[in-house]
Amino acid sequence: QVQLVESGGGLVQPGGSLRLSCAASGFIFSIRPMAWYRQASGKQRELVARISSGGSLNYADSVKGRFTISRDNAKNTVYLEMNSLNPEDTAVYYCETVVGVEYWGQGTQVTVSS
Repeated sequence: QVQLVESGGGLVQPGGSLRLSCAASGFIFSIRPMAWYRQASGKQRELVARISSGGSLNYADSVKGRFTISRDNAKNTVYLEMNSLNPEDTAVYYCETVVGVEYWGQGTQVTVSS
C-alpha cells in the first residue's frame, strides 16, 4: 500500500534552515508528481511546493527563493530544503501524492521561534 513518511521537522530560530524528507513506498515513485503542503494552526492546508516526474517545479509565492523541493528517484524520497525561515513558516508539513486517489503522510511539525 502507498506510504509516505515525513521526517526532519523541529524547532529552529528565525533565519535558520531545515531539511524535510519524505520516504515513499508502495507505488512507482519515479512517475508520480510529489508535493509538500503545510497547515498552520487554525488555517487551511496550503500547497508549498510541487515537483513533477520530469522535474518541473512549482512554489507558493510565500516560499519562492527560500525553499527548494527536490527528489531522489533512486531513494524514493522527496526533500524540502527550507532556508531563511520565519515564524510564519510554523506549521505541520505534509508530503502528498496522487496514485488514483490522494495520499498524505502523517506530517512533521516545523516551529520557527526564538
